[in-house]
Amino acid sequence: MAGMTELWVERTGVRRYVGRSSRGAQVLVGNEDVDGVFTPGELLKIALAACSGMASDAPLRRRLGDDYQTTIRVSGPADRDQERYPLLEERMELDLSGLSEDEKARVVTVVERAIDQVCTVGRTLKSGTKVTFEVHDAGVS
Repeated sequence: MAGMTELWVERTGVRRYVGRSSRGAQVLVGNEDVDGVFTPGELLKIALAACSGMASDAPLRRRLGDDYQTTIRVSGPADRDQERYPLLEERMELDLSGLSEDEKARVVTVVERAIDQVCTVGRTLKSGTKVTFEVHDAGVS
């Protein structure tokens, strides 16, 4: 198994960062008043929606075909008093018009089960997680 992907952010300006991975990916992060960047909260929401999509991809391909289209929308305002998102709401948009009512119900059940079982981001958010933080003096060798 390959080594774990390293992740980090580098400061590029006032409340502006670039997130990077050891696989060469990058994402621009900053204040919501800056064009062309995601806020950290938006990235959290996108991670949740993407995880749900990826978790449900295989069962949806089996039922709807390899070329099915979907959009997963995610929303939830921040509670600025507590600086957290008390509710994140996801909505998967799928064209199920070619299915019977029973088939539609089975698709919904299978999708919900897949997301509940293998969406790491959703499972982490639902259960909570321990987060640690430390400051390291980079000027000391």
